[in-house]
Amino acid sequence: MRTFGAVVVAGVLIFLGAALAGWDVKFAVVWPWFVVAGAAVLVFRLVELARGNSARLVMAAAGLVGVAVWFAVTAPAETPGYGLWMWGLVGVPVLVIAAGVGMRRHGGSRGLIGRWSRRSRRNEGVASRWQIFWVASRFAMRRKAKVLSPSLRTVSALRRWRTPVREYATRIARVGGQGVWSPVEDVTLRMGGPRTGKTGELACRILDAPGAVIATSTRTDLIDLTAGVRRGEGPVYVFNPSGLGGLESTISFDPLAGCENPVMATYRAGDLVPSAEDAEREHWGSLARQALAALLHAAALGGLDMAKVQAWVADPEAAADEVLRLLRRSSEPTFATAAQQFLTTNERTRSSITTTIMPALGWLTDPTARAAAAGGGFDVEALLAESGTVYMLGAEEGHTAPLVTALTAHIAREARRIAAQRPGGRLDPALTLALDEAALICQIPLHLWTADMGGRNITIHIGAQSRAQLIARWGATGAASIMTNSATVLILGGSRDESDLNAYSLLTSDRDERVENEDADGKVTGRSPRKVPVLSPGQISQLPPKTAVIVRRGMPASVGKLQMAWKRRDVKAAARAERRALAVERWIRRRDEFAIRVGAFVDGLADRIEPWLTQVEEWFTAGAEARREARRAARTEVRVPVQDRTEPVHAEVVRLDTVRTDTVRGEADEQGEGEQR
Repeated sequence: MRTFGAVVVAGVLIFLGAALAGWDVKFAVVWPWFVVAGAAVLVFRLVELARGNSARLVMAAAGLVGVAVWFAVTAPAETPGYGLWMWGLVGVPVLVIAAGVGMRRHGGSRGLIGRWSRRSRRNEGVASRWQIFWVASRFAMRRKAKVLSPSLRTVSALRRWRTPVREYATRIARVGGQGVWSPVEDVTLRMGGPRTGKTGELACRILDAPGAVIATSTRTDLIDLTAGVRRGEGPVYVFNPSGLGGLESTISFDPLAGCENPVMATYRAGDLVPSAEDAEREHWGSLARQALAALLHAAALGGLDMAKVQAWVADPEAAADEVLRLLRRSSEPTFATAAQQFLTTNERTRSSITTTIMPALGWLTDPTARAAAAGGGFDVEALLAESGTVYMLGAEEGHTAPLVTALTAHIAREARRIAAQRPGGRLDPALTLALDEAALICQIPLHLWTADMGGRNITIHIGAQSRAQLIARWGATGAASIMTNSATVLILGGSRDESDLNAYSLLTSDRDERVENEDADGKVTGRSPRKVPVLSPGQISQLPPKTAVIVRRGMPASVGKLQMAWKRRDVKAAARAERRALAVERWIRRRDEFAIRVGAFVDGLADRIEPWLTQVEEWFTAGAEARREARRAARTEVRVPVQDRTEPVHAEVVRLDTVRTDTVRGEADEQGEGEQR
């Protein structure tokens, strides 16, 4: 078919050239080139049909020589390019044929696979610097800035270039001198044994989060490492229904919040009773979710609490009248039907349903968990606006896992609803879910979330100990979905499971290795290639701490170093600030204690000196009073002269004038002296 098409095209071009040769117009002088083009198409097709490189070379040379001779003999001198006919007829066709052969060799699937093979041999099966730069570098993240951050679509290119990359991506590792980045729309999964650096690396994802953060863990390590820095970004909350580490919950969440809405009641029942891989368990789980949704809806309509729901589940027959009476207020009649079916079914079926529901309400027996669930709902929109951080702690026993799951699912669901109303259907800045030990404390449907949340800028960073742990929680199908949906997988050392190590080794692909063949005397007789894994299971198992195999979508595997949170500058600065604050607090406390002691000493000393001071004061007071009495007496004393009794007494008026005391005293003295004389 291709040959027929080439013959038709060649015939049409040659016919046009022959037709133009008889025209007496200016454009007709180019008619030889139409003939040359038709002949070239025909020669090129004949070269393709020839077998063997020698036959193709001979065919091409014969065709070029024939066309060149025809052009030199037949073409008029007025033909454009006539002076360069040799280069045009020889050089251009040679370049065209070479380009065609090159495209045939390097284009299509054959060429692509060939390039992959050559690149793999050149780089020993791992990612090259160019591949890291093109796929996972800071520059690669900037190329997608307008998609990852809708707010950057309306700004200038310069402003967009100046925006920090951390606003829409995070650096997960370092390979040589290059950073491997992950955008906010991608899911990352890290797997490694205990004390291999998994939590330290995950803490960096919390520190680099551009917006709000939800972090789950079975220990307080994440809070100790990141809370000081995250307080500078927004408010920090703790949800600790198990009382782990003695930390009190600063927020509360009632599973009944919002269950007045039938749709929310259905969601909440699904959060408390997760789906199961086993068909029989899933059958009873479906019935349990249906019954629990009706009971939650009834309790919310009646303004009751979760303890009442637990009592209804424990004794369905006694609760039948009350539940049905409350469900008559519902706008959805199917809930009353579902409740009646649960309450009136046979004893054996009802017992199986209640047995499935009761573990989801086991946290009600824990006073700490019950207190954390008494306080209404949680405002997710305010959390996103304030770029807050919520730390969710759960014990490995798992009795509080349904409560933690309910809050986590509520936040993710509300965030997804809010994202649908934002430009581009994405949150900006993104919400980060850092799920450390997710398989132990959180029963969220990760196999579904990892496929949907990334496109809404809800970034999920998962931490697990092994692939077997994922299978135990979400089943083989769910674990495979999580692995597939994770754009970046970090494999740390410490694993000893053979199946896990073989699966990890397969993810790294393989490479060509030259094997020397020796004869009986030990002489090398030749070398032959063989396929070997880029990293064997043993090598992956023995990876040093803080080192991970990075399997990134779009590029071969690589081995990089992970950054630990406790080595970051911002964490160290926050720790120093906290130490300074504690030192100042201790100094203030000691200062207050010293002031109290000095005050007590002064008070005691005053109690001892006070009697002496009182005596001295009384002595001085008495002395002063005596002097005042003396002066008062001196002021009122008046002396009258003695009369001679022989002289007649004449009536006289004695006038007493007020005189100064000292004057009276002086006159009296003078009078006395005169009498003595």
